[in-house]
Amino acid sequence: MDFSFTEEQEMLRDSVIKLMAKHAPPEALRQWDRERAYPEDLYKAWAEAGLLRLAFPESVGGLGGSALDLAIVVFELSRVSTDVSMAFGGSVFCGLNVLRKGSDGQRARWLPKMLSGDIKFSIGISEPDAGSDVGAIRTVAARDGDHYIVNGQKLWTTGAGLKNSVICAYVKTDRNAHYRKGMSHILIDNDAPGVELRKLNMLGRRAVGTYEVFFKDVRVPADRIIGGEGGGWDCLMGGLQFERAVSGAGNCGGAQAVFDLAKSYAAERVQFGQPIGSFQAIGHMLADMETELEAGKLLAWRANWLVSQGRDALREITHAKLFTSEMYARHANMGVQIMGGYGLNEDFDMQRYLRDSRSTTIAAGTSQTQRNLLANLMGLKSSK
Repeated sequence: MDFSFTEEQEMLRDSVIKLMAKHAPPEALRQWDRERAYPEDLYKAWAEAGLLRLAFPESVGGLGGSALDLAIVVFELSRVSTDVSMAFGGSVFCGLNVLRKGSDGQRARWLPKMLSGDIKFSIGISEPDAGSDVGAIRTVAARDGDHYIVNGQKLWTTGAGLKNSVICAYVKTDRNAHYRKGMSHILIDNDAPGVELRKLNMLGRRAVGTYEVFFKDVRVPADRIIGGEGGGWDCLMGGLQFERAVSGAGNCGGAQAVFDLAKSYAAERVQFGQPIGSFQAIGHMLADMETELEAGKLLAWRANWLVSQGRDALREITHAKLFTSEMYARHANMGVQIMGGYGLNEDFDMQRYLRDSRSTTIAAGTSQTQRNLLANLMGLKSSK
């Protein structure tokens, strides 16, 4: 087995490292987190470097990269900040849904704008009464001539308030049909009349922002339905698998940063006349962190390699998502423990990783949902 990256992938990784060092230095990241402000210049730099085009075929203006190529980029973005990288992932995942499920006209209309960075996409799924139970969504879109009238509410919508953002909302278009047949995927401008945004005060991910979105008689052209009326379930399922595969790499990137910070601190912090890393209590924590991190990376790289090969990887994707999300959250907590009071101080970055890591076991499918899915794949599916 060859676990190495190609020369081109190593060059890609190096270019992302250099880009983030230039456009997202530590002092800027702390400022964005403190001020709850998203760095539009950083997003523009991603677009100019072609990162948004990486996973799309050349036929639509992309670079023809694979899922593994994208995972490498997300790893390095998340190593710097799992917060700011969310806008990158949200746009790419939604754009890939337009690629897979959109008509030729929709691809020609939306993808060039997204690939150039002129617009961003954000995912609108969850509602107050619909989280893991996606079938419980209540936001409705009623046909009115050549428009739909959208009413309802979305919650926990990452990046919905960013500049030039288009909300990829999942709505009910047939209240009487089963949710797999009565759900549709519709694109709504975040500044359209009747759209109200409220940025929520969350523990982490303060720059990209988590929003509550209200739709009140929002008129949306009918040609913004992606995948046809009733095709929302297929859009959702196709997008979630890819998102979960790549998110595993992002979790590993965040965990890598936590490990690097903790190891560096343990090597420099002197207590009782010697670096604290020389004490078994600290050294063993770091040894466990490094071992689990390497295991997580192997799970993530394998899942994304399988996706790149076009193979069915639901089980491997779920393993990677479950393990890496819980690992990242656990390691960030251990990193704070190693750094003590410094780990909780806003002048140091460990507390930011701790806060941002906590949502990874919830977003894109909770850990409990992943365990249920794996049990189902084992043949242990509930009869209910």
